[in-house]
This record gives sequence, C-alpha cells and structure tokens, in this order.
Amino acid sequence: MAKTMPRLQASKSSRRSAVSRTAASGRAKAKGGKSRAQIAARPKAKVRAKAPTKQTFNVNHFREEDFRNDGLRSYATYRDLGMSKATNGRLQAHVIRMIPPCDPAVVSKRHFHDVELQMIYVLKGWMKGEYDGQVVTVRAGSAWLQPPRIRHTVLDYSDDCELLEIIVPAEFDTVEVGNIKVD
Repeated sequence: MAKTMPRLQASKSSRRSAVSRTAASGRAKAKGGKSRAQIAARPKAKVRAKAPTKQTFNVNHFREEDFRNDGLRSYATYRDLGMSKATNGRLQAHVIRMIPPCDPAVVSKRHFHDVELQMIYVLKGWMKGEYDGQVVTVRAGSAWLQPPRIRHTVLDYSDDCELLEIIVPAEFDTVEVGNIKVD
C-alpha cells in the first residue's frame, strides 16, 4: 500500500499539469487562434536601428588660447573639442575650466538641461553640487551622469577645477528654476 501511494500522487500531479497545459493552450487559441508553441515559433520582428549620423574624423590638440568666455556659464571658460561639427550636431564635448574664486551668489542658480545625455568627468580639482536634493563632492578622476532634466546647482569648486563634459545633443536648452539658499 505504501508503494502505490506515491505513484497515485505522481499520477494525479501529472494529470493536473496536463489539464493545465491543455487549458492554457485552449485559452491561447481562443484569444488569437494560435497555440503558445505556434506563437513562440514565429520569427521575431527586427528592430530597426536609427540611421547613423554622418561623422567626420576629428582631432583636437590642447592650446591654451582655445579657452573662451562665451559659454553657458559666466564663471567658466570653455574649450570646444570640435565634436559637434564632427558629428553634425549629435554631441558636444568641451573642457570647462572654472574661474576662481567661486562666488556662491553667482554660481548657485538652480537649473536643468533639456538633453538626452550629459556626462561629466573631473580632470583637475573638485566641485560640490546638489542634484535633486543630493549634495555630492566630486574630485579629479570622478565621473557622473546627469539624467535628462535633473535639477541641479553648483555650490562650490576649487580654484583649479577643470571638467570634461559630453552632452547629447550638441544644441540644447538650459532652464533656470530658481535659486537655492546658500549658507
């Protein structure tokens, strides 16, 4: 008797699985007219990649005179790396050199950038910023990604602060959203 009990339980279990598979198959057929096996065997749709942006080869060598005061921030100079032209506006890359000393009354303007991607890498010095309520200090060798439209504020930076910034697309809007109180 003890030997037949496990077989009966296994048999009931197998029957339940078979019933479940049949019911599920019936439901799949009732909804779309095809079984799940037929649906799974169907070739997958191909995802079309965006047509690549035409790019040209670009090399940019360091020259001190390439730093300009005509960028987004009045408290920084910018060295354009020529990537916007090379990618037909797909991305922008520049080195930002902060102008010392940091004046919180000037730099602490809360804003966001209407971009697809913004990545910053600290080349020299350090910078302190606030990103959606989180205060972070980054130093030489630090990198961070700012998600699209993240509200942020520069709070402080070292006299030798230099950053590499890469932004997609090259042309974008910056929107000020009010100042934060600086202690």
